[in-house]
Amino acid sequence: MMKVIRNDKRPIWQQLLDQAIYNITNGIWAPGELLIPSRELAHMVGVSRSTIQIVYEELLSRGYTITSRRGGTRVSQWNQVTESTKEIITDGPIPPSLPLLNSAVDQLHDWFRGKEQREVDIDFSPHEPYLDGQFQKNWRQSLLHASAEMDESNWAYGNPYGFTPLREQIQRYLSLERGIHIQTNQILLTSGAQHSIDLIAQSLLSDGDTVSVEDPGFPASWMAMKYRRMNVVPVPVDEYGLVVEHIHPQSKLIFVTPSHQCAVGVVMSEPRRQQLLHKATKDQSWIIEDDYDSEFRYRGDPLPTLFSQAPQNTLYLMSFSKMIAPGIRISAIVGSVEAIAQLARVQELTYRHLPIMDQLTLTHFIKNGHFMRHMRRVRNVYRRRHEAMTKAIMASGLGERFTLSGAETGLHMLLEAEESYDEETVTTLALQQGIRVYPLGPYCLESTRKGWVLGFAQVDEASIEQGIHRLSELILCE
Repeated sequence: MMKVIRNDKRPIWQQLLDQAIYNITNGIWAPGELLIPSRELAHMVGVSRSTIQIVYEELLSRGYTITSRRGGTRVSQWNQVTESTKEIITDGPIPPSLPLLNSAVDQLHDWFRGKEQREVDIDFSPHEPYLDGQFQKNWRQSLLHASAEMDESNWAYGNPYGFTPLREQIQRYLSLERGIHIQTNQILLTSGAQHSIDLIAQSLLSDGDTVSVEDPGFPASWMAMKYRRMNVVPVPVDEYGLVVEHIHPQSKLIFVTPSHQCAVGVVMSEPRRQQLLHKATKDQSWIIEDDYDSEFRYRGDPLPTLFSQAPQNTLYLMSFSKMIAPGIRISAIVGSVEAIAQLARVQELTYRHLPIMDQLTLTHFIKNGHFMRHMRRVRNVYRRRHEAMTKAIMASGLGERFTLSGAETGLHMLLEAEESYDEETVTTLALQQGIRVYPLGPYCLESTRKGWVLGFAQVDEASIEQGIHRLSELILCE
């Protein structure tokens, strides 16, 4: 018999419905059993008939009962769940084994933070940019303005290309600062470089296509491509950048970081650039030009882009992760109208569009001058820290023992050792002394080069000097 519990916070109809479902699922009301007429049950329980009618309507809509004009309302014919079936349902299906995914994620973690996740005194991270209170204040201001200016149309499904006013701001920035003159339909917004690479793989490549990548290079690029079942082929890097002669002849795509090589830090020479562009044009292959930190150049202006010289073959990647902060998760792919249209169609199917609030905030941040002021401010910070890092390495004696490269652009430099050097032991010893350095190994596919990728964006000048001094004592006293 059902009953109402007066001190229960649930509505009376919900109490009775829960009791009815319990009776049915536990076999108290057997399949096919005729339910008591609503008027009669209401009298028995002491509630209004309308309350019982709500309960019966819910049972019917959820499939617990069936009704007919002559037969009344009966419990549905369904099999009671046995104890063994309950155990199976509790366990659930076993997810498939994905060894490629698991190994890639493990490698990604090692690359980002090293194998030991411990707190340190000084972290020479090459991944994180400099942030300060001024940035947070300006971003909060843009967020509040964007929220206040929103209207109902902003909450609808968005454009798969990305928020048009934001693409217009990016278009203007690229034209003024990077010499890239394009239309807004040549810009597609994504949520980071890995998203961009994954989208390109889905849109412009097929399973098994050969892709050439720098070695050492950007680990996330080849991990994303491998997971999309591409045949990833490493290409060595020397003091002039990617060795074009070693690119696989069947490559459908070549991933390159020409303005500041990811890991080694060298700038791709002009002859190599022309050689690469000629090859891509002749072979009708794609170039992904990842321009992740070229805005931070300490000798003159940023270099011309590959895209400016071969816009039909090149997909230019820019990201606000290094320029502002990784947490923003907004980046852009720039390409030909046809290529970007293809990417947008896949984006519409798989991702739909980026979160609108982030796009509105970044639009306001750029439009109102906060972005360029932020860039000028952090360039000055990076210039001082870059100088402090270079001086500390040379003064410590490390510059005599090892080869320093990548010291004219970007937010990191490479301290390279002989190939026989045990970089992992030094990395571990430094960590034990409270200093985190990033070995070259995780950046390599087949390369046997050794050394440490040292970032300086988040380390102040005093800490740079102290950290390099402690590192030199550790290494040079071996």
